[in-house]
Amino acid sequence: MSSPAPSSSPARTAAGAPRPATDRSRLARLGIPPALTWGFLGVLLFMTGDGVETGFFSKYLADHGLTKADAAVVIAVYGITVAVGAWLSGALSDLWGPRRVMTAGFAIWLVFQLLLLSVALPAMNYPLLLLVYGLRGFGYPLFAYGFLVWVTAATPPHRLGTAVGWYWFAFTGGLPTLGSLLASATIPQVGSYRTLWLALGLVTLGGLLALLLVREPTGRARLAPAGERPLATLAGSVSIMRRRPRVAVGAAVRVVSTGSQFGFLVCMPFFFTETAGFTTSAWLRLLSVMFTANIFANLFFGAVGDRLGWQRTMTWFGAVACALTCLALYYVPLVAGPSFAASAVAAALYGIALAGYVPISALVPALAPRHKGQAMSALNLGAGLSTFAGPAVVALALGPFGIEGIVWIFAGLHLLTAVAIRFLEPDPEFTASAATAVEDGTAVPAGRH
Repeated sequence: MSSPAPSSSPARTAAGAPRPATDRSRLARLGIPPALTWGFLGVLLFMTGDGVETGFFSKYLADHGLTKADAAVVIAVYGITVAVGAWLSGALSDLWGPRRVMTAGFAIWLVFQLLLLSVALPAMNYPLLLLVYGLRGFGYPLFAYGFLVWVTAATPPHRLGTAVGWYWFAFTGGLPTLGSLLASATIPQVGSYRTLWLALGLVTLGGLLALLLVREPTGRARLAPAGERPLATLAGSVSIMRRRPRVAVGAAVRVVSTGSQFGFLVCMPFFFTETAGFTTSAWLRLLSVMFTANIFANLFFGAVGDRLGWQRTMTWFGAVACALTCLALYYVPLVAGPSFAASAVAAALYGIALAGYVPISALVPALAPRHKGQAMSALNLGAGLSTFAGPAVVALALGPFGIEGIVWIFAGLHLLTAVAIRFLEPDPEFTASAATAVEDGTAVPAGRH
């Protein structure tokens, strides 16, 4: 009788085939870190649940007793806490480790969603809604961006762009794409309130998958150097933008990268329905086209960034392409009229161009390889601030310049990022580690022009 296989051997199927090892190598070839696979699925489910409310929550509040202005304030307060949570995700990952940050975000989301559904919404109490929904805003960025920090900390430099592409595929696949589609299917069947309970179930499933099944060790420990004090770690997440000015530049690029997206969500519904002759449902279908194109382009440009270079990819396929497609999104409907096909092409190209910025999540940590969590805090703060910057541009420019002027402003801002990206050279320490991988025959230098 043969002796038992050693515990380090790969798990086998009933037929004795070493399927897990094969699965791991297949995932690695796709650019998914095998040890983090369940985390990507968990983020997809979590963000699908979080995104369920995106397209209807403000209207739900207005239809059930709040004024439209009060409903807008509730959403604005939520946006503020999302931005703060995005910043804290990196700083606390340095201090606690990404997994504990994700756990905190998961717990916050569940507790305050339960309070929202069981107390605040039935009472439709405005101050209580501000408090409960606002505090829930800390939940998703701590969970989702905490996992992004984990990805950047645990992935080899030569595959980081691809891994980040998979992260954004999961994130935007859930919010707003699958979340909105799910809501459009369930609201006619069970109503808006029960759909919010369904969101709770999805978030619970996604959170448990990520937290219980991801065993990768890097994210289970603090990322900051040993001996660094907690207050210094939190302060460092702000001061790093002074100590490493290129990190501040990267955060500014991140603000602009999706600022136009959030600005267009405010002003383009009016343009397409009142000027271009589209119905509201046709405009919503265009959004679906835009974000569907975006989620698949996230994967593509993550891999392209690893091969072509992160800076080059962001400059041409992100900044320059966004500038051109911003203009196309406005002028194509004016020229073609209410032709869904023509506008759908413009919307898809804009969604694809947004994905050209994906390598920034790999590039910014490379600017400060000894303080990746702090660098990611600055980047995530930029991501949160983009939700304010875009609508702020619309609010300031709509009166004097109109929607056409807004489009040109966003196009100009994207071109400015093309200049700024040239200054985002990876830190020499990161470059040296990547060069070592190249000499070993395992990588190509990702950050180069």
